Amino acid sequence: MRLCMFHPLDHPMERGWVGRIDGDSVIQLAAQTLQSLFTGGGSAREHAVYLLAGVRLLAPVLHPPAVRVFEDQTTFAFANPAAIVGPGARVTPSDGLSQGGLVLVPRLAGVIGANGDLAGFTAFAGWQDPARIPPKDQDFALGLGPVVVTPDELDPARLEVIVRIDGVERCRGMCEDFDWRAARDLAEGGTRLMSGDLLAGPPTLAEEIPRASVVEIELEGIGVLAQRVGG
Repeated sequence: MRLCMFHPLDHPMERGWVGRIDGDSVIQLAAQTLQSLFTGGGSAREHAVYLLAGVRLLAPVLHPPAVRVFEDQTTFAFANPAAIVGPGARVTPSDGLSQGGLVLVPRLAGVIGANGDLAGFTAFAGWQDPARIPPKDQDFALGLGPVVVTPDELDPARLEVIVRIDGVERCRGMCEDFDWRAARDLAEGGTRLMSGDLLAGPPTLAEEIPRASVVEIELEGIGVLAQRVGG
């Protein structure tokens, strides 16, 4: 399934509704969040049907309990769960963007569902401000979306990533062949994974994004996550 959080264009909401994308339509599901949908077994009553062109897709997990960012198979660091921003967001630190642009580090992210299992995958955009001192250089924005694709419809091995700036392709690369089950087991060791936890895989590439640019991260099988840098 291709799952999302959304709101109709004429009815803006911060969190939105849970939806299942079917072709050119979004079917509203009776769940408060994707986390609660996964906890409930991944199924829910269907409500209204909306045209995909008439809705805005939001961050599929707006408030993850935890975010773990892997640099390789055995190493991860925690990131800021409050920094999640969805499709169409303007990316800038709350105290303003320093001189110059930002660095984009695209990744594939796994979303934890019921019983600590991997419930799906989505695009993850790590943003860094080179003018700031670590770790504050990457504490302000984590892009997520546009959809979560369940494992039965997506093989996470060696997916292609394309980055476009203002509509022009800048670079492309492949997601590293990553053992997601081993990463999940490492994350779970000594603790408990919660529905909605994010596991971001290793970086595919890094690209400088100029101020006021619209950047699109296209991840094979998932779609396009578009965001704007400052401006």
